[in-house]
Amino acid sequence: MLLPVGVLVGIYGGITTVSEAAAFTALYVFILTCFIHKDIHLKNISKVVLNSTSLVGAILLMVCSALALTNYLVDEEVPMKILALIKLYISNKYVFLIVLNLFLILVGCMMDIFSATMIVVPLIVPMANEYGINPIHLAIIFLTNLEIGYLTPPVGINLFISSFRFKKHITMLYRSVIPFIILLWASLLVITYLPKLSLWFLP
Repeated sequence: MLLPVGVLVGIYGGITTVSEAAAFTALYVFILTCFIHKDIHLKNISKVVLNSTSLVGAILLMVCSALALTNYLVDEEVPMKILALIKLYISNKYVFLIVLNLFLILVGCMMDIFSATMIVVPLIVPMANEYGINPIHLAIIFLTNLEIGYLTPPVGINLFISSFRFKKHITMLYRSVIPFIILLWASLLVITYLPKLSLWFLP
């Protein structure tokens, strides 16, 4: 419980950089798991490092590919072309928000959060600015939609991870998450159409 406090105080208090905070986190977790809780034996650390390296390598490959596609889209002015097309058919901010939510839920179903952030954010930010949507409000809408997408059948990533982790059939998980998805959709509508909930702390 002290870890997030130490990291946030270190970064926002100007005591450490982000990289130093990451190093502190790794050291803190190493000491906690190996010497205090003793969840991992020292002889197994090499396996943990190898598994972590594979995971980070996969993430870096996705991020590199997403950055390459993002640069191409920006160079070809794709966001501006999409915005011009949307403005032909959607003149109302609230209709745009409905379309945006549907699009982002589909993105959350199909893409991981790293790729989605790199590729989709440069596309939607200029459009949101044109409709007068606050960037912080947009960021909260974006993250909420992606989390809902991660739980939405048939291709929500978290469903497959849960199926593997808990050894449950995927169709059973489809049925079990429906009430939670309905609740999340209701929360999304509140977040989307009551921006004061996201922006109350701004001056």
